Amino acid sequence: MESADILPLINAYHRRLASTTLLFKRYLFNTINWNVRLIGIMGARGAGKTTLLLQHIKETFKNPDDTLWVSLDNLWFQNHSLLELVDYLYAHGMTTIFFDEVHKYPNWIQFIKNLYDSYPDLNIVYTGSSMLEIDNSKTDLSRRQSLYMLPVMSFREYLAYIGVLHLQPLKLEDLLKNHVSIAMDIVQKTKILKHFHDYLEHGCYPFFKEAGTDYLMRLAATAQLVIDTDMPAVEKVTYATLEKTKKLLGIIAQSVPLVPNISKLGSALESTRDSTIRMIYTLDKAQILMLLTRELKSYKHLVAPEKIYLNNTNLMAAFSTPVNEGNMRETFFMNQVQQVGTVQMPKNGDFLVNGKYLFEVGGPYKTFEQIKDEPDSYLVIDNIEMGTGNRIPLWLFGLLY
Repeated sequence: MESADILPLINAYHRRLASTTLLFKRYLFNTINWNVRLIGIMGARGAGKTTLLLQHIKETFKNPDDTLWVSLDNLWFQNHSLLELVDYLYAHGMTTIFFDEVHKYPNWIQFIKNLYDSYPDLNIVYTGSSMLEIDNSKTDLSRRQSLYMLPVMSFREYLAYIGVLHLQPLKLEDLLKNHVSIAMDIVQKTKILKHFHDYLEHGCYPFFKEAGTDYLMRLAATAQLVIDTDMPAVEKVTYATLEKTKKLLGIIAQSVPLVPNISKLGSALESTRDSTIRMIYTLDKAQILMLLTRELKSYKHLVAPEKIYLNNTNLMAAFSTPVNEGNMRETFFMNQVQQVGTVQMPKNGDFLVNGKYLFEVGGPYKTFEQIKDEPDSYLVIDNIEMGTGNRIPLWLFGLLY
């Protein structure tokens, strides 16, 4: 291989790096241990994984050509192998390489393992779909790598991204205990409810800035792309299964939160119960859906969920669902809180968090009637700037990560 052969990859890398700014970084940026030899970053399409890699390169390497970022869905790989590329780069002294969209490369797990074992001083950082499952029985990457998951932007991150407020993440226990003083400090600085309502419609994915008025249309297209291109790259699925998955998403999107009758869903899809549940969990792993279950959710033991939500409020807007306020509130609460704790379906109330805290979510006139005798119970109230006692403003739960 000659240096001219990789020029298309270098040019693509330079263009992307030149357009990357350091003004705003996702919260995960400062959480990652960048000194580990093998790092995996998984997450939904559009969450900012690529930008995160390029920001690290820009901040770390004085000479950008001491490393290379490459997207593995680049057409260059139609005529060249990844091993060719790595051999060439390593022979020329490069010891850190960044691979984007790793799930688009055949047998990527085995390949990454072989690179790790064959080049003892090679550092690899890769990104991939949140649907990726690493089967440790076949290829043990778990003891070799540090793996991170990047969810959608929190409300706290959105406030920083638009330049309104820069706040530190709250711990859940601190929020529950000190919410009045925390809210009092914030509402003196900005009209928080206005920003909160904006976030609910368009603040979950960083690309809303560049997309402008096309944002919701592009977000809907991104969700379709996950099914059409990421699913086949990650799992062995037939065309018929892809079509059924799209139909399933359409059914759920029009009736969220769905209390599912799996048998009826299966009949509508002309699919078995097990296949229907697998499709639902695949969309959950893709961060298109959220599943509320009574027992702790497990991808090894798939149980029928009690409720199915779209993953976030922006997806609700993108799929033109009848935007029910109650559903919007519950979707926001679960989406934000599940990043810092476990969320289950309780006997009473809406959500049980970390097996201890019980939450009922509602509007300004919501009362404790449904959870009045429950310990560690709280009302989460929308459309209020500040709460009192165990009545906590909904927007505050967007400051957890």
